[in-house]
Amino acid sequence: MTRTSTIIPIAAIAFLGTAMTLLANATWANAQNPTENTTMTQTTDQYSQSGHNITRLSNKQIQTLAKDLTEEERKIILNDGTEAPFCGNLLDNKLDGTYHCRLCKLPLFGSNSKFKSGTGWPSFFTPVDPDHVLTESDNTMGMTREEITCTRCGGHLGHVFPDGPKPTGLRFCVNSASLEFFEDGDTLPKAALPSKTQIAYFAGGCFWGIEDRYAKLDGVLNVISGYQGGDDSKTTYKEVLKGTTGHAESVKVVFDPSIITYNELLSWFFRIHDPTQGNRQGPDIGTQYRSAIYTTSDEQFNQAQAFIEAQQKEGRWSKRKITTELRSESNAKFY
Repeated sequence: MTRTSTIIPIAAIAFLGTAMTLLANATWANAQNPTENTTMTQTTDQYSQSGHNITRLSNKQIQTLAKDLTEEERKIILNDGTEAPFCGNLLDNKLDGTYHCRLCKLPLFGSNSKFKSGTGWPSFFTPVDPDHVLTESDNTMGMTREEITCTRCGGHLGHVFPDGPKPTGLRFCVNSASLEFFEDGDTLPKAALPSKTQIAYFAGGCFWGIEDRYAKLDGVLNVISGYQGGDDSKTTYKEVLKGTTGHAESVKVVFDPSIITYNELLSWFFRIHDPTQGNRQGPDIGTQYRSAIYTTSDEQFNQAQAFIEAQQKEGRWSKRKITTELRSESNAKFY
């Protein structure tokens, strides 16, 4: 049977990997010199599910962006104001496109979720990405409401109410002044675009340890534990544990190459595991714990091959045979 290389997430126990990323910073030996120590630090940048950088802007950055706002927009966005009903310029907009934060340009709502609520303000039943809109209790005006703000800049958008249409049953009631509309096909500003991410796959023993270490790197957006490299893409985790499927416990690393390069990920891979142990990693024994790199492009394959060859010639692993499996898997699926 021909081997495929499908990585399958272990959703049922994914919470454990998340918890592990909250552990205190740790130190691992530098692969180039085992006597040196290199510390991984928790990433400071935050990314949404759609790959947008949603790290909270500083007050200085916000004030710089606010220079382009009108007085009415400043009143609403920065001081929690509300525009008069049926007066917003986007209320009756029927064009296809995306509604972005007027201040920082983060995409907030799509035209496909806009509906006519009759309230006098643009209404949507869901954000384009749940990570882009925050809610907070608002006890002003003698009532309790849920205020909605832009995650990245904190700009006031409006309120959300539980009287919207299916499938969410929510009505995000938004001030036109808080939004900027871009029609489909328009050139978007850089701040409106997601980060240009790439994917890398690594296997090096128990996947929780590899996930924990990669999750702490600046520029790594997401790390998911799974398995790949075996004969059956539908196999179960219990079967993988038996060591009979040919799969290796691995991780899918989503990263921003403008912050951390693939070569740097390779360097960390050879620091955080022993690539010379064959079908094991420490006390974990079996083919499922082997060292492996599954590449998603020819460029990645060439970089990984050159990196392994360089490590074999000199450095920490030069006196032992590197057993890391290297395979080109440009069309690897993710489940």
